[in-house]
Formats: sequence, C-alpha cells, structure tokens
Amino acid sequence: MSLYSFGLEPLSCHSWNKDRTQIAVSPNNNVVDIYEKKGNEWAKIHELTEHSGRITGIDWAPESNRIVTCASDRNAYVWTLKDGVWKPTLVLVRINRAATCVRWSPLENKFALGSGARLISVCYFEKENDWWLSKHIKKSIRSTVLSLDWHPNNILLAAGSADFHCRVLSTYIKDIEDKPGPTAWGAKMPFGEVLLEHKDCGGWVHGVTFSPSGDQLAWTAHNSSITVADATQGKEITMLTNNRLPLLDVLYVSPTELVAAGHDCCPYQFSYKGPGALEFVKKLDIPKQSSKGSLTAMQHFQNLDKRATDDDTNEVGTLHQNSITQLCVVSGEKAKVDRYSSVGLDGALVIWDFKH
Repeated sequence: MSLYSFGLEPLSCHSWNKDRTQIAVSPNNNVVDIYEKKGNEWAKIHELTEHSGRITGIDWAPESNRIVTCASDRNAYVWTLKDGVWKPTLVLVRINRAATCVRWSPLENKFALGSGARLISVCYFEKENDWWLSKHIKKSIRSTVLSLDWHPNNILLAAGSADFHCRVLSTYIKDIEDKPGPTAWGAKMPFGEVLLEHKDCGGWVHGVTFSPSGDQLAWTAHNSSITVADATQGKEITMLTNNRLPLLDVLYVSPTELVAAGHDCCPYQFSYKGPGALEFVKKLDIPKQSSKGSLTAMQHFQNLDKRATDDDTNEVGTLHQNSITQLCVVSGEKAKVDRYSSVGLDGALVIWDFKH
C-alpha cells in the first residue's frame, strides 16, 4: 500500500499505461498530466492541452498505446505518441452537452462515451476518410450517463445513468466487426439493443463493472447500495444497502470478490456467491493511530461547540482525506487482481494490495 500526492487539486480521473510505469491524471481542470515513475517519485513528462473544459474521462489503451480523453467542452480526443510527442485527433462525437465518461473496448477497435446529452456515442475509426466516427445509442436513456463498462466479448456495454437506471446495451457495428455469438445476457444483438434495463436502482448509478466472465454485472448507486445482476440466473437482481456514505466506483477483483469506494474515503470489500448472497466483507483501509494530547476543559468544550465532537484532529482516519473518485486495476488480470489504485478529491493516488 503506497500513497502519492499530486498537489492540492482534486484528481477527477486517472488511467495507467500497459506496463504501469506511466499514469495519466487530470487535476480537475482542462489539462491531462502524464507522470513517469522515477525511483519512488513521479515526474511529469507530458501535458496534454487541447480541451477547453474540465476533463471528465481518461482511458489509456494498453495494446495500441492510445489515450482517449473527454471533457465538459463536449469534445473527445484520441491521442497518439509520435516521435515523443502526444498528437490529438478530434472525434466527431456529435453531442450538445458535456461528456462524462469514456472507455476503450477490450479489443481497442472502438470506444464508448457517455454524456449529458442523454445518449452514448460509440466511436470507431473509419479508414477511408481517416477519422473517428460515432454512432449514437439514444433508446430509453432519460438522463446523463455517469458510468460505463465493457463486457469481455467487445460487444455489450453496461451503462449507469442519472435516471436511476442500469442498462446493458449492444454496440455491434457491422462495418468493423464479425457477428457476435450468443451470451448469457441474450442472443440477438443489433446495434442499440437493450439486453437488461433495471429500473429502480434507488439513485444515480455512479459505477458499473462486469465480472471477469461477463456473466454478472455490479453497480453502485447514490442510495449507498451495491447491486449485482446475474445473467446465468435469469438476470436475477441482488441488492445490498448499507449505512455508509454512497460508493462512487466499483471493481471486480476476482470472480466472486468486489471492491467499492466513494464518499467514505476508503475501499470496502464485498463478495457475491449467488442470488441473494451479496455481503459486506471488510473495510480495506488500516486506520491511522492518532496521538492524543491532553485537552484542557476549555478546548474540550470549544471542540464540542465547533465540531460537535471533542476530537481535536481535523484529519480523517483513512489514507485518503476526501472522497475517492475512481478505482483502476494496477496488476493482475480481472479474474485475480493483485493491486489496484484509487484517486480522490484530496489530490492523492493510493496503490492498494489485494490479498486473495
């Protein structure tokens, strides 16, 4: 477990390169900073400055080494490294509201972009005209798309949105890919087909993740719940609400174990063994030991008056001092993740070890 601070600005999103020696982060503005690991320090080596609005999504494709970024300026760029310089290519995403999230597909031949325009743009490269085109999935989405995750088959896409819905959609583009075979979610997959639509998630759906096999889908919502839909059990839904603050992102770290984090500033482990068997396992943060000095009676009552507690410290007893915004896999396959990272509103990056 290691903590690195990138300054005082909140980190809205981050993404790693293939060998995890470089990281792209956005300090809550219109610039993407790329850092390289040098010893125990991170040194800034590139700045991607093309966006005019706050950056909301970064994804770094491991095999093709391309970075896609999206921002509240309603644009997306695909960046390629040529002669040591990152060159941007504008994507024709055709949206009239801010972009909110972006994800490369597993085969890296297309990416999905969620936005406040109540639609998902599925973007792919057209060789004839040498540009990035997009097709829109509009059907039944009634509000901002907040989170996306790809199924391992490169066709299905999970989307969580602010209309309290979680959906599984088909992104099959016949110009660039072969016809997909049947999955546990369904067999007919024309572009835009809705294979799962769970209506009442209890709040905005902040994070979605497919299991390593793609047969289960987990999501976290703003009512402090985590939910799993199981396609092998007739798409049965298992929901677990807890008394903690809402979770903003969720990650499968093995076929049965999940890690979720959010406004409580630390990651939690959950396990899903089958319909009805979704349970909280443990908190994954080791709380800091605070050294308590002796308080005078006056300080004691002043603290009670100011903070409704007699505790004298301003610090939260977790590694992150503010909400965790995003989780990423650092090492290991999705079926057995050894290390994962989190970034938060406190400007810190933490790399956590997961013990199976």
